[in-house]
Amino acid sequence: MAIYRRGKFYWFDFIFNGERIQKSTHQADRRVARQMEAACRTALAKGDFGIFERKPITTLRSFAPRFTDAIAVRCAAKPYTVSFYASKLARLLEFEPLATTPVDRIDEALIEMYVQDRSAKVCPASVNRELATLRRLLRLAHEWKVISRVPRIRLLPGERSREFVLGYKLEKQYLEAAPQPLRDVALLMLDTGLRVGEVLSLLWSDIRLEPANGAKFGFLHVRDGKSKFSKRNVPLTERVSAMLKERKGQTSEIWPNAAALLPDDACMRPWVFVSHRGGPFSPDTLGKMHGSVREALNLSKEFVLHSLRHSMLTRLGESGADAFTIMRVAGHSTVVVSQRYIHPSPESVERAFERLEDLNGKGSKAAENARNLLPAPTGVTTLTRAAGSNAG
Repeated sequence: MAIYRRGKFYWFDFIFNGERIQKSTHQADRRVARQMEAACRTALAKGDFGIFERKPITTLRSFAPRFTDAIAVRCAAKPYTVSFYASKLARLLEFEPLATTPVDRIDEALIEMYVQDRSAKVCPASVNRELATLRRLLRLAHEWKVISRVPRIRLLPGERSREFVLGYKLEKQYLEAAPQPLRDVALLMLDTGLRVGEVLSLLWSDIRLEPANGAKFGFLHVRDGKSKFSKRNVPLTERVSAMLKERKGQTSEIWPNAAALLPDDACMRPWVFVSHRGGPFSPDTLGKMHGSVREALNLSKEFVLHSLRHSMLTRLGESGADAFTIMRVAGHSTVVVSQRYIHPSPESVERAFERLEDLNGKGSKAAENARNLLPAPTGVTTLTRAAGSNAG
């Protein structure tokens, strides 16, 4: 029998998967002891051994380092992503009721308290990015069996997408005012549409300045990015090629402090945009540089670094590129995202119909020529000859 009495309390004793399970129930009631034995067997069957000695769940603040370490490993090739999660997690931990709550007790009500508090201070987009960070943290906690369920996290409606497009006149002013490496990063984004993280992750081995296989332009290769669709080759414009050639040979002149720390030959440095410490340039530092230039030129706060990518893709759409081409250049996961950059004007619609009219005309003419080349049916030929004879 699995249940037996030892002294004041009942114990259970049984074999599970070849292992002996023996434990006191601390109960004097035989019926309750049997229920506890059944609960233990069920817990073991579910892989939840140790139900009677559960380790205490840490608070969000205590769990945070484990999350940041995981992100640092999983996103090692994406420094901008690592920095993003670190900054958003810091905002979450500023809210004491959330930071001091055990991870398994974070529920929808507590999350709503956080939303109400933050909504009074920042825009919906900022709150949503923080909620997305919390959701990823809790999902990892669930994968690691720290919590049994992930609470439902609903994002705020009314998030406004930034639609700022840099005009050519402002582009000139911005590039002239921008210090290095912001100037070169901005130029690259304006002519390739890369994301900030993709630019800062570029290695010199990703750059092909000379055209290959009959192509007109050189290209750069994006190894990794926001999604699996980010991996792509993007052609280089003439001014971007010139900038990269100059940067490849004169990096030490752009950052004098780097010369003492890095090899003399700039070509040997792995990153295109290298920091004075020898690693990739920091997105936070780049963002601060951009903010200073924007403030000096009295430009809209809607003008963020990502606006450079948005500006390029908008220009691409205005040049007549279709949504599928934009999707390929931008590394979008779906053509639906790319379609927002297509804004057909009345003139472009007219040109489309001109091309359609021309195509229809050529097609009709080709069909007529092909029909004339076919031999006439025998019956038609006989009738034609007979008609000719009668006429004579």
